[in-house]
Amino acid sequence: MSFDTPSTASGQFLKAQPWFRELPAGQQALVTAGVFTSQGKKGDVLLRAGGEVEGWYAVLSGLVKLQSSSPKGRVSAFIGVPDGEWFGEGSALKPEPRRYDVIALRDTELFCLSRTIFDELMATCLPFNHFLVAHLNKRLGQAMTIIEAGRLRSPEERVALYLSRIFWQGRRRLVLSQEELGHLVGLSRQTVNRALKSMEQQGLVSLALGRVTMLDEQALNAHAVSSDTPAHAVPKDTTGSGHPTPSGLNPA
Repeated sequence: MSFDTPSTASGQFLKAQPWFRELPAGQQALVTAGVFTSQGKKGDVLLRAGGEVEGWYAVLSGLVKLQSSSPKGRVSAFIGVPDGEWFGEGSALKPEPRRYDVIALRDTELFCLSRTIFDELMATCLPFNHFLVAHLNKRLGQAMTIIEAGRLRSPEERVALYLSRIFWQGRRRLVLSQEELGHLVGLSRQTVNRALKSMEQQGLVSLALGRVTMLDEQALNAHAVSSDTPAHAVPKDTTGSGHPTPSGLNPA
């Protein structure tokens, strides 16, 4: 993974943040000087568990997953983070090493707001704190959804949940391969394919190469939480694909 000074894309991302626009010009300049970017290829561990937390991160481009591993090698995936989304606020708030790996599911560029600037904004900027609390609340809602899905939902319902606005706010069309979706949901590509084909037949989504489009968002959301979907509608994932099983998460 390589590290760079802020790019044009990072500057545009920063200016788009609602809290940044509320800062005085002098503080905006200090914040801009306190950010950096890093890049990695598909499959790279961009941030390692146990490493020092340098700040609050966002995905400028690409897609990452957050996961942890047990001493015996069991992998637990928490959540996927697409471009334009922040992650790692829990780590930035705690004086301890990072507790999970951040892995690129495709070529990715990360944006980092340094910990010094993060702490200063928390101490001095009310709009920043409002934004941070709203983001933490969103992550908590996602965590509760993941816990429920892992315990109570069928594979098809789990796939529908991971396509919903709970995880992809403001996006109607997802540029997401079935392999990437399988990594995020914790199911094999074959199981994800069967679930997507079933939802396509029901008119909930349309499928193209590397792309899923939501055709009926309201029906898809209802399908994701429906207790009427039989657990056998999509067979349990028994392929031994090695994909991680989703579990509950603390705010990242």
